[in-house]
Amino acid sequence: MFLFYRIITFLTYPILILLIFVRKLRKKEDQKRYKEKIFTSYFKSNRDSRFKLIWFHAASIGELKSIIPIINDLKKEKKDLQFLITTLTLSSSNLAEDIFKNNKNIFHSFFPLDIEFLQNSFLDTWKPNAVFLVDSEIWPNMIWQVKKRGIPIAIINARITNKTFNKWMMIPKSAKKIFNSFKLCLTSSLETKDYLLKLNAQKVLFCGNIKLIKNSNDKVILDNKNEDILSKLNFWCAVSTHKKEEEFCINVHNFLRKKYKKVITIIAPRHIERSNEIEKICDENKISCQILSKNDLISNNKEVIIINSFGILPSFFKHSRSVFMGKSLMQRFESNGGQNPIEAARLGCKIYHGPYVYNFKEIYEIFKKYGISKKIETVEYLADNLIKDFQINKENSLDLSKRLDNLSKKIFEDTMKNINQFLKDETK
Repeated sequence: MFLFYRIITFLTYPILILLIFVRKLRKKEDQKRYKEKIFTSYFKSNRDSRFKLIWFHAASIGELKSIIPIINDLKKEKKDLQFLITTLTLSSSNLAEDIFKNNKNIFHSFFPLDIEFLQNSFLDTWKPNAVFLVDSEIWPNMIWQVKKRGIPIAIINARITNKTFNKWMMIPKSAKKIFNSFKLCLTSSLETKDYLLKLNAQKVLFCGNIKLIKNSNDKVILDNKNEDILSKLNFWCAVSTHKKEEEFCINVHNFLRKKYKKVITIIAPRHIERSNEIEKICDENKISCQILSKNDLISNNKEVIIINSFGILPSFFKHSRSVFMGKSLMQRFESNGGQNPIEAARLGCKIYHGPYVYNFKEIYEIFKKYGISKKIETVEYLADNLIKDFQINKENSLDLSKRLDNLSKKIFEDTMKNINQFLKDETK
């Protein structure tokens, strides 16, 4: 089966090159560095052979953010290390460049396609001393080539769903061969721990989901004039919303304004190019709205604010008591629903979500246990909960974030203990 995978990936190489070029034209790839994914001539290493190189592969922004505290701790405690971070998406590469731009011992590259000769060349170029995969990044050609070279490999925050596990069990011999390659598996849930043990993985431990670890790089900045406006008003946020969910939120707003003379609903759609579409919904409901870009000030007498830029949501979470997380209400999200609620929860917000949160099921189970989140399905139920939240001081709601901070500290300590032991045992 593994031979079949190697052959198929090799034969599809020309098609994948074409797809990358199409994505480049659609501005979904870095306009200059996209070739790092597909051509060996663009693999270039800046590592210093006097240092050990630790390779972390994190697919996208969420995974990248989750390993930043780990890398910061390792580079602080171990002066003989350099780090290679690979990602897949344009947004995660931009974040990596921004965060690590002044650190000469941390390098970023795009992850090459999982084709044998590309992975061979990439490993020959960088020569890592240890490899960490993050979450569900299982790439058979890469894992096999790492194992052949005797490079220790681990997976952290491992996540395997029931659906994924059943797919792996269709090829049990190959699956067990792949997962047995890992010298350490730190899982994001007890469910994943059980699946990995059945897949013959080594040293499988549950320390907690590392996405809950507090990141010291996070900064919350809000324009003073907007801060003054928001501190005097009842407002709530609906973020990462998709089509139809904005209509739901507008209905909630209509319910709220029956009780409050002045209330603001802030909507941050998952795809900001839909801002005009949401504005049209507001117009149809005779609700005054404003499309707010990064440096804009909130206008007077606007009821709905539509966020039209990236990177400013934390400044709203800082003052909000309540946040509804989108991609969770519609049944079409049953198998891929849920957006990351951690940032909002860490800033003291009560989290509301619909019934479809497949992608963050474990996180929401923890949040429910700690009283941080609540599932909603009707306009009236969400509105009633928001009314209760408006009566709570933001300072009191920060108790939620304190509970999260205590959990974060324990997860971080347990995770670092196991990572440090792995590096000590495997990279002598």
